[in-house]
Amino acid sequence: MGEAWRIVKEKHVATAFTGEGAAKTGGRWNSRGVFLVYTSGTKSLATLESLVHLNPPALFNYVAFPLQFDDVFVEFFPLKNLPADWRTEPPPPVTKAIGDDWVKAARSAVLALPSVITGDTNYLLNPAHPDFKKITVGKPEPFVFDPRLLT
Repeated sequence: MGEAWRIVKEKHVATAFTGEGAAKTGGRWNSRGVFLVYTSGTKSLATLESLVHLNPPALFNYVAFPLQFDDVFVEFFPLKNLPADWRTEPPPPVTKAIGDDWVKAARSAVLALPSVITGDTNYLLNPAHPDFKKITVGKPEPFVFDPRLLT
């Protein structure tokens, strides 16, 4: 059974799993207009992934969602197929194409990819995939960043 975490600002709880945020701005694994939900394999990695985007550090109210999904819903992107510049900042078009193509092909509800920060597993969720509804999203729980991480 796969597990993941997603940390969002409390004001975005209602839209946390629509993919709207990623579609508005694009990300490492998607272009603007492509709806994806970014999650991480552990709460600690979700924390790091959130922190890397808090520049400057800002204090908001956050919540963390636990998720569970059956392993049959997961496609693992072959690490050997990652482009040499996949860790480049800003994200290159080739990494965006990986997520865009995956969403378009609708091969699975979940795509496993490595984190740029640690190499641990992040999961992309495709909210338009029929099996997306089979992902169990737990109740959001209050989440507070340790202030030492924000200085």
